[in-house]
Amino acid sequence: MAEGDGRLPFGTRLRAAVDARGKLCVGIDPHASLLAHWGLPDDPSGVERLALTCVEAVAGEVVVVKLQSAFFERHGSAGVAVLERAIAAARAADLLVILDVKRGDVDSTAVAYADAYLDPSSALAADAITVSPFLGFGSLQPFFDVAQAHGTGVFVLARTSNPDGDEVQGARTGAGTVAASVLSRLRDLNAGAEPMGSFGAVIGGTLANLREDVAINGPLLVPGLGAQGATANDVRRLLGHVWDQVLPSSSRGILAAGPTPDAVRRAAREVAASLTG
Repeated sequence: MAEGDGRLPFGTRLRAAVDARGKLCVGIDPHASLLAHWGLPDDPSGVERLALTCVEAVAGEVVVVKLQSAFFERHGSAGVAVLERAIAAARAADLLVILDVKRGDVDSTAVAYADAYLDPSSALAADAITVSPFLGFGSLQPFFDVAQAHGTGVFVLARTSNPDGDEVQGARTGAGTVAASVLSRLRDLNAGAEPMGSFGAVIGGTLANLREDVAINGPLLVPGLGAQGATANDVRRLLGHVWDQVLPSSSRGILAAGPTPDAVRRAAREVAASLTG
């Protein structure tokens, strides 16, 4: 079923892409050390060279790219202009684009963020974004509303693997942990969607275990594969029971193979192959 502007829902488009090209998401994080590794300047031109090379390398190989907005924003307006061009290049290459912005605010500010990143009329529009629920899950409603209207998606931070994450996400409420509450609300939003909903969760791939039920009938974005220490087997051990919903993401582990497109492409193929079967 099409959304308000005639585009198929993000969950439907993501499932079709995964079925066609596998489940790997390649993160494009042009931070200073990676630019230096590639022999590129730490300026907008270097960021653009890295980002567009990565898009060229993985086009036709993987399902999704995840652009980390902060590493573009640190270069000011010129960096944001590069981000716009990188999004356009990825979409022209038939890649789904997740914009990793981790926004979260209330009322009109949340609406403005949602319009900036999820409305196709925006130059920064992506297929999905990441958001933070820790101003209260209800504060995210504008993101869900705009996504519903335009066939885009939202990934909500739920159980991350940074050392301090458990301080909030593992805190107990009357119904369980805060993370469990976030996942429950996402499950409600995705109820009845086929083949899956468009509202996903971010689950850290380097977690030792999970106490929460992550079956939300929606995609699970799982960073941490590669340089952060998680292997494909680790992700399977953690999330094998919902494997059809899992979207593992690797960035530095693949991008460190650069700077040539062929080297990045080979690295992406190796990681993608580890996730099959």
